[in-house]
Amino acid sequence: MTQRIPRVLIVGGGYVGMFVALRLQRKLRRYEARVTVADLDSYMTYQPFLPEAAAGSVEPRHVVVFLRRVLPGCEILSGRVTRVDLASRSADFEPYEGPGRRLEYDYLVFAPGSVSRTLPIPGLAECGIGFKTLEEAIHLRNHVLAKLDLVASTTDERVRRRALAFVFVGGGFAGVEALAELEDMATEACRYFPAIRPWDMRWTLVEASDKILPEVGAEMGEWTAEQLRGRGIEVRTNTLLRSAENHHIVLSDGDEFDADTLVWTAGVRPNPLVRSGDLPLDAHDRVKVDACLVVEGTSFAFAAGDCAAVPDLTRPGETTPANAQHAVRQAGRLADNLLATLRGGRREPYVHRSAGSVASLGLYKGVANIYGHKVRGFPAWLLHRAYHLSKVPTFNKKTRIMVDWTLGFFFRREIVSLGAMQDPRQEFEFAARSGHREARERPPAHSGAARLGG
Repeated sequence: MTQRIPRVLIVGGGYVGMFVALRLQRKLRRYEARVTVADLDSYMTYQPFLPEAAAGSVEPRHVVVFLRRVLPGCEILSGRVTRVDLASRSADFEPYEGPGRRLEYDYLVFAPGSVSRTLPIPGLAECGIGFKTLEEAIHLRNHVLAKLDLVASTTDERVRRRALAFVFVGGGFAGVEALAELEDMATEACRYFPAIRPWDMRWTLVEASDKILPEVGAEMGEWTAEQLRGRGIEVRTNTLLRSAENHHIVLSDGDEFDADTLVWTAGVRPNPLVRSGDLPLDAHDRVKVDACLVVEGTSFAFAAGDCAAVPDLTRPGETTPANAQHAVRQAGRLADNLLATLRGGRREPYVHRSAGSVASLGLYKGVANIYGHKVRGFPAWLLHRAYHLSKVPTFNKKTRIMVDWTLGFFFRREIVSLGAMQDPRQEFEFAARSGHREARERPPAHSGAARLGG
């Protein structure tokens, strides 16, 4: 009688999911377990490089890792997990098309990540865009460059002002880096638009608290704000977005103006999937886990990353921040603890003291706070690139990103808006509609004109 092979289900193919699967793939003995990874996308996105991808410093395809390529020993399912049930050790899965199915498991790794944390602000859902996915980064690049094309082609002053107003809400890493990189790109692009000067553009950063980039400390955050203001960027702290209806921006400080671009980066919240089953949650909808990353009340389920409340043993009573630095390291500890559980061994707690933070502020500009050492300007920018390059998975992607950067030293980045990517069928539909119109206007074959022509 053959022994049944245990099944490991990994929900989510992001930092935690992919790195856990990679480690299990490398360390599992033959027939020791079967690993399935289920995620809406078939690739993992290295989010710290999204601002550079949006600005054209890195090719977008180089910041994503194709799961089927790096995980040949795992089963990859592309679709949406809609429910996770601990009691029955099963999960409901829906592919892009066709009937759903139930996935049974012996061990669970729950890591669906997070989604943008939005607020019920009038007009936000209709006019705003996030900055968490590669698709959003590419869209913003095309959108910003398309606005420059529009302004260079119109004489309507109201249209020009609205098109050249760019608003970013959220003064954390995502908001500051996205704004800084895109402003840097747009300023460089102005050399190709004689009708647009850099100071014609209005870039605004809106932050509800009294400082930006709290991750790098108050002093470096203030230095960053001064640098951005020196570039003509409005940094508005202690300010809220009140409304964005019809692209009319209303701020809590009383200012109002029209803006075609509204980017929302004001934090994240756990993926709504956490509430779909019987997972134990804390007050912030994060899955409760112990220091060994085991889901509370179980011995077979694990969770980590943005959706988990992981105890921070270096700061008793607190949980680890939701960032890539912790997610990647938690993945390694989680995989080893799962292996220990499979083999009847001892699980180890997750312990990591934050090394600090680095941020890019555009080409050759950055800010960093590493183990208490404050670095700014070009050295910080180099640290940012070196650190994140070391964390990008696979030698293939590291090499491709290095090539992108090397070419960037010798050639200017491409300033092209591929607007048709947002609606690729637009041109074909125009041709089809005009073809139908011409057919209706053409005289029928039996008309007098047709007979005379014959």
